[in-house]
Amino acid sequence: MDLQKRFELIRHNTEEIMTENDLMLLLESGIKIKHYIGFEISGKIHLGTGLMCMSKVKDFMDAGIDCSIFLADWHSWINEKLGGDREIIKRVAGGYFKEGLIASLKCFGGDPEKLQFILGSDIYHNNDDYWATMVDISKNTTLRRMMRSITILGRKEGESIDFAKLLYPPMQVADIFIQGINLPHAGLDQRKAQVIAREVALKIKTKPLQDKQGNKMKPVAVHHHLILGLGKPPVWPVPKDQLQELWSALKMSKSKPDTCIFIHDSVEEIKRKINRAFCLEGEIEFNPILDWIKYLIFRDAKSVFEINRPEKFGGKITYSSYSQLEEDFVKKKLHPADLKNSVAEELIKILEPARKHFEQPRVKKMLEELEMLIITR
Repeated sequence: MDLQKRFELIRHNTEEIMTENDLMLLLESGIKIKHYIGFEISGKIHLGTGLMCMSKVKDFMDAGIDCSIFLADWHSWINEKLGGDREIIKRVAGGYFKEGLIASLKCFGGDPEKLQFILGSDIYHNNDDYWATMVDISKNTTLRRMMRSITILGRKEGESIDFAKLLYPPMQVADIFIQGINLPHAGLDQRKAQVIAREVALKIKTKPLQDKQGNKMKPVAVHHHLILGLGKPPVWPVPKDQLQELWSALKMSKSKPDTCIFIHDSVEEIKRKINRAFCLEGEIEFNPILDWIKYLIFRDAKSVFEINRPEKFGGKITYSSYSQLEEDFVKKKLHPADLKNSVAEELIKILEPARKHFEQPRVKKMLEELEMLIITR
């Protein structure tokens, strides 16, 4: 595959690359490219974590990049996920969560055998270099910067927090350097950590990234889109100056199970949730159904999307581009009900490999155990 094709695959369906010029230089350098994306272990996997993240991982794999998943058990403990029980977090990480990401990759035809899974505890244990790297990073940034960065934990800037949560950002940055990651990948909500990584990259002395000549280099950060949950915004219409802030607040979240779809939801559940989704006729500025179509269904140039509707309402229509569909929706040639029905059917097809994966007795048991944990906590 030529460099331009690899570049386009990496850039495809992303919100931001820091920077595109650095990415091309990285590709041209001939250095082995190492990717990673880290996940808190915090419950059931929805489309934002499963499909949105793993569709990009599939792109990276197709571009010939070594891909790894970081199961962030310490970060989950710091952020009080799963009741803050370290042993439960570790068990879910290596069980349900790992299997859920494998299932998500299968939805796009990816090969799980080519995907490496790394547990945070395994890197940190008896590893002086890791803790030295974390301190080095901390020495090259400020307390104010770390306090502003707590948004990567899903916390609000200025919120009262325990001190452990201030360890989270430098640990996340240290994860990049200790693993030699030159292509860190995350959702746009993790941007502040990636910015710190790039800012300290040329300053730290422990475990810096280096080119073939031994010169320090910055990691190339890739941020994917955060898909919306299905609920109605608390303020409608959304003021233009609050659109970005509300978008982040209303991203898909497992804490609002009726506004998100989990990768192993039943066919009936998928239809029920989408049928109740916020989707105003002709509205494109804040529309979760259109958001999902754009980023999950029209995910490459070969994508097509069929709208099935009765003949009296125009009959079946096939779209080969998102822009065509959006134009018709704005002109009210497409009714929200028809759009919802067709999106539900398409997602049911996309998620079939995940549902089959969780039909395996061993994997199904992992999901059932997690559900019991969620109920009892």
